[in-house]
Amino acid sequence: MAKIFRGQIVHTRALNEFEVFTNGFVAIDTNGKIISCGSDTEYESWNKTQNINDFEIIYLTPDQFLMPGFVDCHIHAPQCAQIGLGLDMPLLEWLNTYTFPLEAKFADQEFARKVYNQVVKTTLRCGTTLASYFGTNHKDSTLILAKEALQLGQRALIGKVCSDCNIPDFYRETCEESIKATEAYISDFKSLKTKLVQPIITPRFAVSCDKDLLSGLGNIANKHDLHIQTHISESIAEIEFVHEIFSKSYAQVYDDAKLLTKKTVLAHAVHLEDDEIKLISSRGSSVAHCPASNTMLSSGLCDIFRLLNQGIKVGLGTDVSGGNSMSIQDAILRAMDVSHHLEFVKKQHIKGCENTKPSSSVEYKPLDYKQAIYLATLGGAQALALDHVTGNFVTGKEFDALLIDTSKYPLHNFDSYKTWNQDKSEEIKLLELVQKFIYVGDERNIVKVFVAGVQVKV
Repeated sequence: MAKIFRGQIVHTRALNEFEVFTNGFVAIDTNGKIISCGSDTEYESWNKTQNINDFEIIYLTPDQFLMPGFVDCHIHAPQCAQIGLGLDMPLLEWLNTYTFPLEAKFADQEFARKVYNQVVKTTLRCGTTLASYFGTNHKDSTLILAKEALQLGQRALIGKVCSDCNIPDFYRETCEESIKATEAYISDFKSLKTKLVQPIITPRFAVSCDKDLLSGLGNIANKHDLHIQTHISESIAEIEFVHEIFSKSYAQVYDDAKLLTKKTVLAHAVHLEDDEIKLISSRGSSVAHCPASNTMLSSGLCDIFRLLNQGIKVGLGTDVSGGNSMSIQDAILRAMDVSHHLEFVKKQHIKGCENTKPSSSVEYKPLDYKQAIYLATLGGAQALALDHVTGNFVTGKEFDALLIDTSKYPLHNFDSYKTWNQDKSEEIKLLELVQKFIYVGDERNIVKVFVAGVQVKV
């Protein structure tokens, strides 16, 4: 049955355009598509053109609000089994010590099924309605991840990882094996007969793929018009390794292989050169900002405004298990932390240290919570080239949404807050509820999750 949600609603239309309806509505049809959204006044006008008996009306309480689902632009599904381990190591050491041995175990399909079922359930419970997953080198196990996402109702891009060099022998493919398995993976995907879950071409990173493999994957992506995901410029040591192998910039390596497209998302992008930013922007490729893993693996501080100001689309990624949380809400907080830390670096003067004097020309405002919500919703959908489908409550998109209830599990005094804010406007009250959820709430406040209009079990 078609549905109408009535109550407090928030979403974004752009980085600096945060829209709130204190007494609004979202109407969705029987196919889960949004047919109207707006204020109470707009509802009265729209309602006159409808047969209201065709709709189930769902009224939100004053403690509840509706927002778009979270988008995780970069998460390694198999690594969820090692979450929290090795986070005191630099990237390349961490990969060899923990990640490659674990991912090799996904040759066991029963092991894969057990892990992937929990991964999808957990991310849905955390409010992730769209995820871009790295699988492993194993075609059949990665297809299991696709089936789990589809069965549980999560929108996802899912990639069979490709790597043929500079990784342990026990986890290495040949170039021919990787290309053949990728083609077979795409073919197998067609049997799922769904648009909710899609394949994505996934070279692990330039360090672990030779020139022929990168070019072969670029050809496959272009042949089938597929999404592409990989890593770029995560750590200094990694970048130096890429230069040693290819004698050119990281971005140029990918561009030469035709891997920089309007459907490409690049994770990290911490240390891009100016020319690389111009190249990525000109190709319409995007960046997945992964603040937790960039910090924990000592990779660096990514200045996302440097990217955004050059026209690059940016979303957020948990980058589990380089990141230690499967929650995009946590990534929102980490993104704001990193932005504030960058402000300190750009502006702070340490007493007694002349070389730390800030430049008078520095103009930097850190990320605020509204902008961070944009990155976690519409920005993420744009980064994954799926903003025509999801990301906000614009008419024609599919209804991917979270029902937030701030009266649940009042661990941070949601209830006591209401006793002293009664003299504020309704809009300010709603914005403060949103802030409460973002800063001190958690997944227990996410009481309903909808994907394509269907409530999924969390």
